[in-house]
Amino acid sequence: MLTVEEALQKILDEVDILEAESVPILDALGQVLAEDIKSDINVPPLDNSAMDGYAVRSEDTRGAGEKTPRYLKVIDTIMAGSISQKDIVPGTAARIMTGAPVPGGADAVVQFEHTDEAQNKDASGQPPARVGIMEEARPGLNIRKAGEDIAKGTIVLKKGTVVRPSEIGLMASLGYSKLKVIRRPVVAVLSTGNELVEVDKPLPEGKIHDSNAYSIAGLVKRCGCVSRMLGIARDDEKDLLSKLQQAQDADMLLTTGGVSMGDYDMVKDILARDGEMVFWKVRVKPGKPLAFGKIKGKKKPVLHLGLPGNAVSCMVSFELFVRPALLKMMGKKNIAKPVVEAILENDVKNDAGRRIYDRAIVEKRDGHYYARLTGPQGSGILTSMALANGLVLIPEERKMVNKGETVQALMLDWNEEVNV
Repeated sequence: MLTVEEALQKILDEVDILEAESVPILDALGQVLAEDIKSDINVPPLDNSAMDGYAVRSEDTRGAGEKTPRYLKVIDTIMAGSISQKDIVPGTAARIMTGAPVPGGADAVVQFEHTDEAQNKDASGQPPARVGIMEEARPGLNIRKAGEDIAKGTIVLKKGTVVRPSEIGLMASLGYSKLKVIRRPVVAVLSTGNELVEVDKPLPEGKIHDSNAYSIAGLVKRCGCVSRMLGIARDDEKDLLSKLQQAQDADMLLTTGGVSMGDYDMVKDILARDGEMVFWKVRVKPGKPLAFGKIKGKKKPVLHLGLPGNAVSCMVSFELFVRPALLKMMGKKNIAKPVVEAILENDVKNDAGRRIYDRAIVEKRDGHYYARLTGPQGSGILTSMALANGLVLIPEERKMVNKGETVQALMLDWNEEVNV
């Protein structure tokens, strides 16, 4: 039986980064750049004002102060997006708004607050024809130079960069409407079992709604991938094979159930017979019956992970093994969930001889992380996942971990509510 690390490595060894595609910049959120991005323009394109104020010649403001203003003739008002046709010559100034190009002859901008404009507006609120400058301006004051942010010809983003909102805004500022990125994996999700009923159907006695397909599809989407739900395959070889054929053009197939020791657990048997079985069973709790291999695809073999049927085992297996594989497919380098050291607030017994991942609520108090279990930890108790934001790791060699001991907690959710 493989360790968690051995099983994950075998999966990652079979994963290739997918090919690139060109998508609209907003659709590229969370994807990885497939090429370097070079700027064909300066950003900003021209010297522009960083403040609302007056564009001046700095030498015209020598000695200026509140009691010794230097008076200049106002020759123009320059709005953002417009270019003045008038140069600033000795004894003149131009009103200028934030972002407006600095007119010729000016080498500084004095903000309104350091002028007497407010006191000298006429009855209609119009600015004065002459303004008093009440601070001495140094050359370059409140001016953003052309190319200050990005110089023409420079590489602004390197291949392999994950596209975030800031990268999208940056691309927009450079005039990009599309980006070349590693495409999103298409993941087929198939539930198996006679006991399952679709969520919108009446629930007969002895049956259960199919929750696994939805939790797994949600996790797939959360990774930034495309989920394709294939429905439910009954415990019948013909039905199962028919469903598996629908996954032949996917990048990965995830099945839930059918991989343990029951008489009708056929997924692993079909995988071993008609595909390629790499391994079955991992030394972990929950999630021991995990099958990994390949099925026949239309163009290339499709990676297949047979997840356990129990709801918690299914989700924990996804976090440990599927999520890293999908992120690698997308070209991402950081594929591990964050892990923190936390003080355990429960006694935890390990009588399984396997590594345990118990569901926990992790909080930061007084500079330390604390982890308390969400309650009963049965592999079918889905509420234990709904309440958790982390998984507490109990080593396989430890038979008991006591309250107050420090453990590792793998964070399922990492946000400001945890790190307070």
